[in-house]
Amino acid sequence: MREPNSTTLTAATVEQMRAIGAALGSALQSVSCAVVVAIRGELGAGKTTLVGGLLNSLGLKGPARSPTYTLIEPYELGNRGIHHLDLYRLVDPSEVEALGIRDLLVDNAVLLIEWPEQGGDFVPPADIRIGITYSNAPAHGREVTVSSHTPAGAQLLAAFTGAIKL
Repeated sequence: MREPNSTTLTAATVEQMRAIGAALGSALQSVSCAVVVAIRGELGAGKTTLVGGLLNSLGLKGPARSPTYTLIEPYELGNRGIHHLDLYRLVDPSEVEALGIRDLLVDNAVLLIEWPEQGGDFVPPADIRIGITYSNAPAHGREVTVSSHTPAGAQLLAAFTGAIKL
């Protein structure tokens, strides 16, 4: 079922998943406030690939570092503090407090949170939610649904929809 403020795309290749991330990175330039992006999907669905496309579009040279073991990978790109988080390994949602996530959400920071459900109510509310599922469509890629949940998220989704080119 499609959410009211969402768009769904099919990424048949790694390059297309990276292009979706790059469009989101481009769209981030339309908002100047702090943004939380929650990214959900099974293991191997392409969450870090999408984040890599986003980070490369903002100036990162080379691949994105996976925060699977470090839990947080910080980047300074342009005038934004970007924090890529992977909460998969958390045993209890309260462990998020020790990471100091809310302290990272200042000015125009961006939190890219993989496995946000592992943090429960300790994770800040998402402006944008991205869901990645395996597709049974002829392309056999991934279905990527991007939905907005705040006014800043709606602005970001509109800019993303205008920037996406697959």
